[in-house]
Amino acid sequence: MGKGGTLTEGVLKKIILSYTYVAIWIFLSFTVIVYNKYILDRKMYDWPYPISLTMIHMGFCSSLAYVLVSVVKLVEPVQMTREVYLKSVVPIGLLYALSLWLSNSAYIYLSVSFIQMLKALMPVAVYSIGVLFKKEGFKGDTMTNMLSISFGVAIAAYGEAKFNSWGVMLQLGAVCFEATRLVLIQILLTSKGITFNPITSLYYVAPCCFAFLSIPWMIVEYPKLRDTSSFHFDYWIFGTNSICAFALNLAVFLLVGKTSALTMNVAGVVKDWLLIAFSWSVIKDTVTPINLFGYGIAFLGVAYYNHAKLQALKAKEAEKKAAQVDDESGKLLEERSAEKSAKKTEADD
Repeated sequence: MGKGGTLTEGVLKKIILSYTYVAIWIFLSFTVIVYNKYILDRKMYDWPYPISLTMIHMGFCSSLAYVLVSVVKLVEPVQMTREVYLKSVVPIGLLYALSLWLSNSAYIYLSVSFIQMLKALMPVAVYSIGVLFKKEGFKGDTMTNMLSISFGVAIAAYGEAKFNSWGVMLQLGAVCFEATRLVLIQILLTSKGITFNPITSLYYVAPCCFAFLSIPWMIVEYPKLRDTSSFHFDYWIFGTNSICAFALNLAVFLLVGKTSALTMNVAGVVKDWLLIAFSWSVIKDTVTPINLFGYGIAFLGVAYYNHAKLQALKAKEAEKKAAQVDDESGKLLEERSAEKSAKKTEADD
């Protein structure tokens, strides 16, 4: 802050950049979700092949990541052994494949607005799986908050005009697999000091996803596509859709790298409300008052969860600063003590 409480140019620039990263991520995430819904929905583009769509994304992203890492050498590959790759990266690739497959499949059966409401269960799943894997400590107040989120989502589901049990099962499965993937990233990668940026993440994980998805694709979707003579691959639709998916990964890196994961969580809440409004006003999905009431309860629970996370981060930063001050004070006392000892020695001599 400058004189009179005005913002300095540097602080103002940082704030503007942060909001820009948030806006880019919201726009791209919004675009990918609506675009996928458009392609998969039987009332729109009418191409209900979620495994194929996910494989197109993974094939495009892994190819582009390979060019950027191995040909252009824009980023350096991560150094890891074959054993670490098989035991750490491959399981994460499997969970990512399952999460994307099920979440894309849900768009065939559920509205965009209701899917966003179900996604509010992500903190519940991450916390529960974190406790199960002993990465999170069990806390009564946190669990109470998780139950309030679940209760809100249950009310939203009760008020859903076009409730489809199979679609709900698919989306809940996607949430569980994604939450497990996020927890395993901490256990299998972060604990070993291995970190990926979006390009190296796609370089290593996307080929695994493609390989795992090819198995159910051969059984479930390939026979249908083979027998559908009327379909012609639309390079414009699937090309632009894949570019948006790749750009979203880069936007995640920008947002988390330049701000924080917490900022992305808060931005995600804003994006969810925008998608609900878009689903109701443009796509003409039915959003009932009970939907909104239930999601409102879940929203308050998620907001409290993010607030608690923010307070915990602030407390952790304060502890680090206090520890640094203590260390510096200790070093200063040691230096002064050493100086006094040296002067006393010189006086005795």
